[in-house]
Amino acid sequence: MAQLWGGRFTKETDQLVYAFNASINFDKRLINEDIEGSIAHVTMLAKQSILTNDERDAIIKCLNEILADVNNGKLEITEKYEDIHSFVEANLIDRIGDTGKKLHTGRSRNDQVALDMRLYTRKQVKLTQELLKELLTTINSVMKANIDTYMPGFTHLQKAQPITLAHHFGAYFEMFKRDYLRLSDIYERMNYCPLGAGALAGTTYPLDREYTASLLDFKGATANSIDSVSDRDYLIEYLSALSMIMMHLSRFSEEIIIWNSNEYRFVEIDDTYSTGSSIMPQKKNPDIAELIRGKVGRVYGALTSLLTTMKGIPLAYNKDMQEDKEMSFDAFDTVNGCIKLFDGMMKTMKFNKEVMAKSAMCGFTNATDAADYLVKKGMPFRDAHSVIGRLVLYCIDVNKSIDELSIDELKEICPMFDEDVYNEISLETCVEKRLTKGSPSSQAMNEEISGNDIFLKSI
Repeated sequence: MAQLWGGRFTKETDQLVYAFNASINFDKRLINEDIEGSIAHVTMLAKQSILTNDERDAIIKCLNEILADVNNGKLEITEKYEDIHSFVEANLIDRIGDTGKKLHTGRSRNDQVALDMRLYTRKQVKLTQELLKELLTTINSVMKANIDTYMPGFTHLQKAQPITLAHHFGAYFEMFKRDYLRLSDIYERMNYCPLGAGALAGTTYPLDREYTASLLDFKGATANSIDSVSDRDYLIEYLSALSMIMMHLSRFSEEIIIWNSNEYRFVEIDDTYSTGSSIMPQKKNPDIAELIRGKVGRVYGALTSLLTTMKGIPLAYNKDMQEDKEMSFDAFDTVNGCIKLFDGMMKTMKFNKEVMAKSAMCGFTNATDAADYLVKKGMPFRDAHSVIGRLVLYCIDVNKSIDELSIDELKEICPMFDEDVYNEISLETCVEKRLTKGSPSSQAMNEEISGNDIFLKSI
């Protein structure tokens, strides 16, 4: 097939070169955006009297027919076309003749592909936000149901202080909330239209770029025609945000995998989100959580790949930039799929509250509160810290928790202990007396959840 750019050439492109150069196998997913942009472009051309209204109407009618034929399977996007842009234009010309050749007036493939990718990415940003909102809603629901579900908080994967499941999940709510807001920032920065920039220097045709931008629901037209066709910052930003989302999902998945183990038994993943073993009949594996954790590298790879591609490109457009698509599309699909699957796993997961509470009681998570008890009695904190350290050693020797010791045993370590210590170091007291903003007490958590509700209603 003759190429749209073939007039300058006297020889056919080598087939290996053609295949290496072509992008149709992956940019065919931009069919909707390519036609959407083309319709806006010819609408503007008619407004500026560059095309007649009849030419505009004929082109738009045929573009819509092409899209409908693709969607219903009557027209196949094949490798005979170099890219999605040549597919659309070639089929347009086949159907309506010379009028179809006027579609590309005042436009280059450089600003065309820049527009298509920006339109597609903009939709993906909104899709990711919708999925994050659903996940945030699920997390907030778990928080509401588990304000008094006691569990150990960890540092260094060692039991540290007693918290609640609501408090623990609240940390992930904040992570995904930042992810959501980060995407909003990216959307605002990217929401400018590059169409009309031409190859790099604009055009002599009297285009109305602001009108085209308004037709496509952009905030405005891009300011510099060179930057318009060579900018992929918005895509790098989105891939960076997706990488952070995957990092957060991976951290959460790691904890779910640990909590689901026989040693912890904090949670039970539903059968619909688990798999078995081909040889060990007793196994119930957290494969979804493991795969989410494992797919992070694909998204990091897309970000690193595009950063590497862009680092050495002089202005303006270079063919290297065609490499912005394949791994980006994979990253979009990967992250949005992982968010949806993780949300489904969260919605169906069961929490073993008694096991969590027992774990908190057996791990000296109330040791800091025991030290604070002695401080309230008048002992300097550093001395109290030393006393409780000796107390923990004693507990390990006799295989008891602090609250299981008799008052005589406590007084033998330090005579300042009294009967009221048992109330001071109970799980409930340890949690409920922490009233500062962001703490695990029911009062602080209710305030936090109320803020979550307000945020979710605002987005």
